[in-house]
Amino acid sequence: MKIAAVCQSGLGSSFMVQMNIENVLKEENVDASDIEITHFDTGGLNEQSADYFFLGSDLADQASGLPKDRVYLLKSLIDKEELRGKVNDILDKENIQHS
Repeated sequence: MKIAAVCQSGLGSSFMVQMNIENVLKEENVDASDIEITHFDTGGLNEQSADYFFLGSDLADQASGLPKDRVYLLKSLIDKEELRGKVNDILDKENIQHS
C-alpha cells in the first residue's frame, strides 16, 4: 500500500505530513513494512501515484480527478489527532491491525 502526502511544492508541508503519518503508524503499533509513505507536489498527482492521498483542504480542487474514497483532506496540517483519525480509517479499510 502506498500513501502520499501532497502539497503545492512537494517540499515543506507534504514532508511534514509524511513524517506525521509515519509517527502515527508507530504510535498505533502498525507493522509498516508493507506501507510506503511518500510526498510530492500537486503536479505529480494522479490516480496511479498512490493508493491514498493526504492534502490540505485548500488543495481540494487539485484532487478533483481522484477517487473520493482515496482522498483525505486535512483541515489542519499540524493537527495530529485529525491525521490519526484519517490514518486509522485507512487501516480499517485495509484490515490492518492497530491500537
